[in-house]
This record gives sequence, structure tokens and C-alpha cells, in this order.
Amino acid sequence: MNRRVFLQSLAAGALPAAAPPRLNVLFVLMDDLGWRDLGPYGNRFIDTPHLDRFARQSVRFTNAYAACPVCSPTRASILTGKYPARLHLTDWIPGRRQWPTARLLMPAFRQFLPVEDRTLAEALSPRGFRTGAIGKWHLGGPGHLPTDRGFGLNIAGTAAGHPPTYFGPLELPGLSLAPGEFLTERLTREAIRFMRPGQPEPFFLYLAHFTVHLPLQAREQVIAKYRQRDIGDVNPTYCAMVESADDSMGRLMQALDESGQADRTVVIFFSDNGGVRFQGRQPKPITNNSPLRAGKGHLFEGGIREPLMIRWPGVTRPGTVIDTPVASIDFFPTLCEAAGVDPGPVDGRSLLRLLRGKRLGERPLFWHYPHYSDQGGRPAGAVRLGDWKLIEFYEDGRLELFHLAEDPGEQRNLVRREPARAKKLHRLLAGWRHAVNAAMPEPNPKYDSAHASEGLTGYEPPTAPV
Repeated sequence: MNRRVFLQSLAAGALPAAAPPRLNVLFVLMDDLGWRDLGPYGNRFIDTPHLDRFARQSVRFTNAYAACPVCSPTRASILTGKYPARLHLTDWIPGRRQWPTARLLMPAFRQFLPVEDRTLAEALSPRGFRTGAIGKWHLGGPGHLPTDRGFGLNIAGTAAGHPPTYFGPLELPGLSLAPGEFLTERLTREAIRFMRPGQPEPFFLYLAHFTVHLPLQAREQVIAKYRQRDIGDVNPTYCAMVESADDSMGRLMQALDESGQADRTVVIFFSDNGGVRFQGRQPKPITNNSPLRAGKGHLFEGGIREPLMIRWPGVTRPGTVIDTPVASIDFFPTLCEAAGVDPGPVDGRSLLRLLRGKRLGERPLFWHYPHYSDQGGRPAGAVRLGDWKLIEFYEDGRLELFHLAEDPGEQRNLVRREPARAKKLHRLLAGWRHAVNAAMPEPNPKYDSAHASEGLTGYEPPTAPV
């Protein structure tokens, strides 16, 4: 439209049609939240009314996975769309010390997010997004913090994996908690401030809560409520921490509603690994991931299957449930497609078609965890294809094969009943490891069978083949 025609259109009251506003992105990541800790996933004793409501507004996934059973690698996969094995970032930073008499020597791994791999913030910033990281980072220290990796704002992000306390006084980057102030509540207020309306650019906010990670701390009046309930062997303080996560989600959604931005904001709710069943020398369990087996630090379903809910205006149909297996590597290409950004070579795939109700073809999902975990997990790899999942334990080459639709608790090892399928999946897993140049553990020359399991609290014994 030339200047004369434009002025004539103004005089006639015929303004050119304005382009629709671009969508904001709010990515809410919880820490150590288990698949069964929320009402939408079957929990009946922890109060999660806000997430119950959010589930009714969203698409809820029943087979969503973290790319690793511990935190730093999954976070790296979210931000880059690549498997931790390809990134050579396969354990939490800095990692567990080598047990001197263990059967295997754990491989070295990167201590920060690789600089050569583009992050979501680095992909979206050139498209005009205002970017912020609030909460846990745990992907490197000075020189590798959020503001070094494309984020315009970093609040509370450090190299550390958890806070020393959830209550002030506490000093974190961009954050000073007063005595008695609760960290989860303060991070929520900072997120709401970042999402304030009236800004010309759309925003991408990566809100990575520390909760429900240790230390177990919450407001005393909420803990007291759960001490009076029948919660089985779940820790009452842990229940209160889950409720604080729900409260945060409620406040975030209320802020979006009141600001008029809800109908143009994509909201993603996810967790970085499974719930902690046992941790180190803690004598009592923390949460219960049943019917899933084990928890954080294990490649059984309790360690990698996650709650995932996505509310996407104009794309998702409220109340929809999706059973298709997806993983944390898929967020990067999904959001890149939405923003019109070429994701480049990544391991994940865009979920936009799936979110719109279309089908996606079957593909394998892979895991590689060549470490001993603080929760009793042993070095292993896994592959899921359709309803079948194979785990290979690196200490002795043992294979466990499960049909997850019929046996989500992984109690029946079908490797003898389905030898051809086990062989096929094992070859698939080995081929993938070769393709991504996965670092493998090595035999330990100081291996002592009598003391090899010392320090492995929460070890899950193998299932007998049937």
C-alpha cells in the first residue's frame, strides 16, 4: 500500500488489518515431581485443585518422558531438543562420586550446557521474544548461566541443583529473600512480574521451580494438614511441597486471566524426572510412584515418566488425553515450529500435529544413563517402541523386556517369552548409542563383589524372566 492509498484509507476509516499478536510461552518445570503426585494423574490425598482445573483446560499426556532419570540432562534436552547422550551431559552436575569398589567406572561428562548447541532462548530471541529464566538452572556456573545462553533475565539460576533452604534469609542471583519468605512463592511473584502486560514483545518464560526437590521444607500449617491424613508411606512435608507447586500454578493462571493474556499464551507444565522414592541415607521413602516401578535415578517408569499438560489457545482441545509417547527432546522443535524458526538438526520432533488432534507415526525413544545414582540406580540404557520397552543393564548385560500397556509396573520380564523382539530392540538401542557416540562405563579393576553395592540405597532387584 503506497502513501496516498494509505492516507485515503485512513480518511475512509478503513485501516489495514492488524496482524494477530504472537503467542507468549510459559514453560513451568517442576523438580523431582512424580507422575502420580497430582490429582489429574490419580493422586487422591494431595490437594491440587489448580492443576486439576488446568488439566481440564489442557491436553494431558499419559506417556510423556524425561530424557534422563536425573535433572541436569533432562533440562539440557528441553533447551536444545537433543538427547543427553549426544550432548555428553548424562548426569546431574557435578555428579555422584565414583564408588571405589563398584563394578563399573562411570564415564566423565560435560559440566555445562554445550556452547555449540543452540538453546530455546537463543532460537526465540531473534524472533522478537523477551526471554527470562526464573528458578533452577543447574547447567553450569559463571560463563554458562542463563544470560550467557540467550536469556535476557536470570533470577535465582546458579550451578547448584537445589537451594540450601526454602525460607529466607536467602540470597540468589537477582533475589533476596527476607526472613520467613518462602522461595516457591517468591519465584511465582517474580514470574508474574515478568509476564506483566503492556510489553511490545511476546515472552518466553522458563520458570523452573526448585520444589519438590530436597530439602524437604514447606509451610508448617500445610505440613500439619497432611500429618492428619492417610497418605501411606509418603512424607507429609513432601505432600505440602506438591501443594505449594499447585498454589504457584493457580497464581500464574490467575495472573494470565486477569491480564488478558491467557488466550495468547502457551502454557506447558512438566517435570524433569520421576519422584524420589529413596535418597541416599534417608531411611524412609519420600514419595510413592506406584503403580510405576522405582523412581528418580532409575530407568524404570517411575524414574522417567512425567506429568505433562499443555494449554495452547487455538490448537489444543480442552480435556483431551493423549497416550502417544513423547519426550523432553520434543519441546524445542515444537516451539520452534510455532515461532517460525528452523530447529536445525535435533533428536526431537514437533508435537504440533499431535496437539491439533492428528496422529504421528511410531518412533523409538531412547535413554542412556551410564552412572550409579544416589537413589540406587545402576548404569543402564533403554528403548521404548510402541508398547514395548527394553532395559539393558551395563554391569552384566542383563536385559529386561516389558509390555507397558499390560504391565506399567514392569513386574514381568518377557525377555524369554519374546526373544526375537528383545534382540530387535537391543540392536536398535546399540545402533542408537553408536550414532550419538554415547560414552560408556568401563570395567573397574578394583571391583569387589562383596562391597560393590555399598552406598546404593533404594536398589531395585531384577525381575525374573517369564
